[in-house]
Amino acid sequence: MDRYIHQLKDWPEFHWDLEKLGPQVAQVRHRQGRLLGRMEGLGFGLQAEASLHTLTLDVLKSSEIEGELLNPDQVRSSIARRLGMDVAGLIPADRNVEGVVELMLDGTQNYKTELTDERLFGWHAALFPTGRSGMHKIVVGNWRDNERNDPMQLVSGAMGKQKVHYQAPDAELLNDEMNAFIKWFNKQTTIDSVIKAAIAHLWFVTIHPFDDGNGRIARAIADMQLARSDGNNQRFYSMSAQIRKERNAYYDILEETQKESLDITAWLEWFLGCLDRALIATDETLAVVMQKAKFWEKNSAISFNERQKQMLNKLLDGFDGKLTSSKWAKIAKCSSDTAIRDINDLLQKNILIKEPAGGRSTSYILRND
Repeated sequence: MDRYIHQLKDWPEFHWDLEKLGPQVAQVRHRQGRLLGRMEGLGFGLQAEASLHTLTLDVLKSSEIEGELLNPDQVRSSIARRLGMDVAGLIPADRNVEGVVELMLDGTQNYKTELTDERLFGWHAALFPTGRSGMHKIVVGNWRDNERNDPMQLVSGAMGKQKVHYQAPDAELLNDEMNAFIKWFNKQTTIDSVIKAAIAHLWFVTIHPFDDGNGRIARAIADMQLARSDGNNQRFYSMSAQIRKERNAYYDILEETQKESLDITAWLEWFLGCLDRALIATDETLAVVMQKAKFWEKNSAISFNERQKQMLNKLLDGFDGKLTSSKWAKIAKCSSDTAIRDINDLLQKNILIKEPAGGRSTSYILRND
């Protein structure tokens, strides 16, 4: 039977081949520097919009990794309100959305503040405001207990044919385990701060201190450490969005790393590679941000209602499929007549045009000139 790394005598004394990782660390650091330099040249407004876009991605994709789909407009609106941003098309957000946003923003915006057990308990309570994960009542705002959840196992497969992928430390060990982790995380070390983000992610998720939400909180802790490495609370790249693209590889490398050896070189290689790809992907993000900023600047003198602002932002973000009056009514939660009036108004203002392709339903696109 495999031994898990937290059962090894030298746990948690991780070690790795720094010489092997050196080129990757240098490349990631180079990309970070170039990206931050580019963003400094864009001005405050574009920086804020890019950060809003990235934070929205982070929240959406970190939840999506766990199979939870959040409403993008609600997430964006919640973040914008909390950051005090005056942006178009804000809508109310559900309580569960507000909780995830609160967790992610506290980690990245207050990255200089020390991590404590109480802060982690607050994050966890924000994730599960009803005290339940789905239909199941869970321990919220505290470490998991041993009454219902020992052993804490990650399993897959049908009942009776389940495969155990990982078994976490027993609940009675959690105080000592988390005290050691928090002390290390807050301590100034000679470890490169990007490598420290990778270790923090692995270490926390290996302890698995909560009934649920461990993955999202581990990624929030890694983002907090990456914000420290950037020295900036504005986020211009999304590690969670890249992990979502590589979810199977992410779970595979975690499972492999959590067994038999405290040599975590392979995990660090994967994390650094994923981070490098996240940094490369910012070119696409910045293109969307620039397009949106130019659109709103160009049309700043035109009056739009809130439904129009919401739908125009959706088009600017890349609308999935064709925009028809019926889709407008459904998304904007208005009547068909109101949707048609909104669209006709934008046609008259030369903001929208009818798509040339025919069909049973007329569709509309942004005027591109």
